[in-house]
Amino acid sequence: MNDAAAGPVSKRVFIDKQSPKAYHALTETAEAVRAVAAAAGLERTLVELINLRVSQVNGCAYCLDVHTRAALRAGETTQRLGVLAAWRDTELFTARERAALALAEAATEPANAAVQESACEAARRALTDDEISAAIWVAITINAFNRVSVMSKHPVRLIPRQ
Repeated sequence: MNDAAAGPVSKRVFIDKQSPKAYHALTETAEAVRAVAAAAGLERTLVELINLRVSQVNGCAYCLDVHTRAALRAGETTQRLGVLAAWRDTELFTARERAALALAEAATEPANAAVQESACEAARRALTDDEISAAIWVAITINAFNRVSVMSKHPVRLIPRQ
């Protein structure tokens, strides 16, 4: 039990551990979304770019760590990962990737209707309906995981150099 009068508590509750049934449901959703993305034809690298861009916007260090390593394993380049935060300012990303990244940002900060409309228009030109739906689901899912990790303050552990 926390005593509010005693001052701020430095430790966070790891809500994934505290409520494992809810977290398990979220991981099952993530598995379903991975299957939807694969069936829609979204490459693993594109899924990881979405995961990373959303995690950048949300400031989730833990998810950035996990998904950077996943992107590298999937074949993504360090150059593209290094400039992902400024994807609009480079020609390193395809029209399809740009459309998916714009959708991911719109799903992450949905209050701006003009941004949503612009992202959806760009997506219509570059992605199929199945790809649009999958990209949005990937963004929604990583947004949920970002919030779990940010609110739990999941630590990023140093991986020793080899």
